[in-house]
Amino acid sequence: MRLIKSTAIIGSLTLVSRLLGLVRDMLIAKFLGAGVISDAFFTAFKLPNVFRKMFAEGAFNAAFIPLYARKLEEEGQHSADAFAKESVSALLVVVAFLVIVFELTMPWSLSIIGFGLDKAVDHSSGISPYYLAVVYAQITMPYLLFMSLTALYSGILNTRNHFALAAAVPIVLNLFMISTLFILGFSGYNQKIIGYFLTIAITLSGFVQMSLVVWGCRKAGVKIGLKRPRITPGVKRLFFLGVPGLLSAGITQINLLVSHAIATMEKGAASWLTYADRLYQLPLGIIGIAMGVVLLPSLTRRLRSGDERGAKVSLNRAVEIAAFFTIPAAFALATIPYFLIDALFERGAFTAFTTSQVSIALEMFAYGLPAFVLLKVLTPAFFARENTKTPMVFAAISALINVTFGLYLFINIGFHGLALATSIAGWVNVLALILVLIRNKHFTPDHRLLTRVPRIIMASVSMSLVLQVVAPFVELQASYGGLISDLLSLMLVCFIGLLVYSLSAALLRAFDLSDIRDALKRST
Repeated sequence: MRLIKSTAIIGSLTLVSRLLGLVRDMLIAKFLGAGVISDAFFTAFKLPNVFRKMFAEGAFNAAFIPLYARKLEEEGQHSADAFAKESVSALLVVVAFLVIVFELTMPWSLSIIGFGLDKAVDHSSGISPYYLAVVYAQITMPYLLFMSLTALYSGILNTRNHFALAAAVPIVLNLFMISTLFILGFSGYNQKIIGYFLTIAITLSGFVQMSLVVWGCRKAGVKIGLKRPRITPGVKRLFFLGVPGLLSAGITQINLLVSHAIATMEKGAASWLTYADRLYQLPLGIIGIAMGVVLLPSLTRRLRSGDERGAKVSLNRAVEIAAFFTIPAAFALATIPYFLIDALFERGAFTAFTTSQVSIALEMFAYGLPAFVLLKVLTPAFFARENTKTPMVFAAISALINVTFGLYLFINIGFHGLALATSIAGWVNVLALILVLIRNKHFTPDHRLLTRVPRIIMASVSMSLVLQVVAPFVELQASYGGLISDLLSLMLVCFIGLLVYSLSAALLRAFDLSDIRDALKRST
């Protein structure tokens, strides 16, 4: 597998999805703003979405892919398909049970992440946002079932090196939501009605995404159907590895969930954190998730063939690529957060005050962005060795740090302390994983990595200094413009930042074009 080439395929499709997601969020900001209705919607969507990300990016990347890859390599396609069929049946039963439990207990279970909503009331209608969030959540919960199955079928496609379709299906969610917002928002419907139809669109998009990856597997020659669920040795092994993976690879989601729950105690804070989360998720999704998806099957195959040295090289290059893209992104988000939020979101129901609050949270999240990406890169080094316990332990420690610091900072400095606590917890988790990998001799930072990361940081600092001067000047020139003017200003500033970073990185030799050419020609 060509690591960079495969990452580029997933990253490009993820970029399309995230850009559409940005359009979606701009429309949500315009029509819902940041208040009790948006708090209710984001809280309702948070519940199935967090579990979806934990299943899609956690349990099945951690457990299913190595087991399926072993079956495929050692026992052939027939045995691998039989194992996949058993896994589908078991997953369907478990997640369906979970969905039913949530549906029946929603008035109580939602309080886990939305206990602060019942203290707020939408005075224009007298409806409690907590009641509204309960209804929204009940509509969206089937999305969890559809997307868990989508994750499993996507894992099959990724293991067989069919990355494109699995990376493209998230686009469906954004298309459904954008269409709903565009039609209802510009038709003048009120915020609560828009929220109802958004939740319906989310669930329908989940069914369509699942259908697409099932079709993709059939086109790839994978024969998987439903069968009576049984606890076979393969299924036992899947759940044995999957439960720790569910917790460990979903650590960012767990931390964000805790932050969201605490944030509901302050009106608007849950929405402020969600908008900030959406923006920093752009580089996280493009680089971190893409590399994690590609790296796990790559490391698994290398280790199965006894190529320990090759696995170390792949991990070094993955860390280097992650640093090259995410360190400058973190500097940019931390340097000009207000400019970014203003240009993207400040219109309609999204006020200047909301911009100031979201920008503070975005800066705090930016400090942890490299850590969040590195988590996606480092955990496959454990999962490929079928070790999900160690990351789970560190995930639990990180979550405890997040809760403790989050509560303390929320009380003492405000809601943005929750974002800062999430960043601190992410770095603690990353440092622990690195130390264990080095101690076990599964990761040895090579000379190339150790010399290039400082150069990447210096190039990012240069870019940051330029952005501090350019962004206020451009913002002043576009202060009375509309959407088009704002977006053109944003593109100009981003282009200048990219140009400065690229030139600085080239002068400092933070990268070499020959490395990229070599990576595209041979396996790394």
